[in-house]
Amino acid sequence: MLLSTSAFAANETAAPVAPVDDSLPIAKVTTASKLLRITPRQALLRLKEGNQRFLSGNRQKRDYLAQAKMASYGQYPWAVVLNCMDSRSVPELFFDQGLADLFILRVAGNVLNDDILGSMEFATKAVGSRLIVVLGHTSCGAVVGACKDVHLGHLDSVLDKISPLVAPTKKETQLDSCTDPALINAIAKNNALRVVQQIVQRSPIIKELIDQGQVGIVAGIHDIKTGQVTFFEEGRLLPDRKN
Repeated sequence: MLLSTSAFAANETAAPVAPVDDSLPIAKVTTASKLLRITPRQALLRLKEGNQRFLSGNRQKRDYLAQAKMASYGQYPWAVVLNCMDSRSVPELFFDQGLADLFILRVAGNVLNDDILGSMEFATKAVGSRLIVVLGHTSCGAVVGACKDVHLGHLDSVLDKISPLVAPTKKETQLDSCTDPALINAIAKNNALRVVQQIVQRSPIIKELIDQGQVGIVAGIHDIKTGQVTFFEEGRLLPDRKN
């Protein structure tokens, strides 16, 4: 059973949502009842459709101020995205989503740690998000740093999580130069796939939600030049929800 977000917030009486000017074009925020009807597969389809709108220049028109007012009484994001901190890779934009649609977790190299994992558990178990996306991107600086064995203070703990993939990916691709975009992007892909595995292995909470059909998980990569997102078939777990 999904927990209510009220368990994590102070008790307060929710005021009615302020009326919105219907003449303004707006993609409305997700409500609790709508979230319950979304399946993991439908959540992935929403992201794919949003990316296609972005690529075609046909993004939905939104009144963000009106959305902010509606979402101020509660948030029900239907997906959580683990993304790199790269300023050129912004999921809300290239998935064409509005306020309160997505939980976004950002860290260099989209690596996994306990803070990220706990945030995912909150998003899925407490709020009810239906899909976890681990999203790498092309030309990732963290991947380049790991490939070149860079050392820089606390960044080392991030790069150390990616470094074990460098040698196997070089062998797999028969590429050797850390200045070769094809090698860097291949490492980024393998990193995203491995993080998906780590999430399922390290979180009994998320594993149970997947087994129950409540949550799906998938890896992908964002092309920072074209804006296109490719979701990988490998490692994806997209159950049909049982209840």
